[in-house]
Amino acid sequence: MAEHDTNAPPLFEIGALLSAPAAGPAFMDLELLREAGHLYYPGCLSLARKQTAAASLASWERPADMRVRLPGRRWKAWEDRVLPAHDDAGAAAAELGRSAASCSVRLWRLKTGEVRHPEDTPPGA
Repeated sequence: MAEHDTNAPPLFEIGALLSAPAAGPAFMDLELLREAGHLYYPGCLSLARKQTAAASLASWERPADMRVRLPGRRWKAWEDRVLPAHDDAGAAAAELGRSAASCSVRLWRLKTGEVRHPEDTPPGA
């Protein structure tokens, strides 16, 4: 039995990548692009549309004028305490130096319990 590569992305991510609309891989992980080429190699047993999508992704190159998206700024515990205190994304955005949309989503996640409140998080987590 072949040894499992723990660094390989999950197959569901690659499946989603191959099923994504053809809007372009502007925000796609380049590792996933390479993995698609390994999974759907020429002559493998696969659906024709998946083979075509994998070939298209494997040949994709970032245009010279396309910016590389930097990773987003992580939320800090003190920011998570400021948001509920304001209870208004627009007001908190100015204080935190973030967009109102970003604050709105984070506030919603805090309210619904999708992310823990800072006081609920164990130390060092």
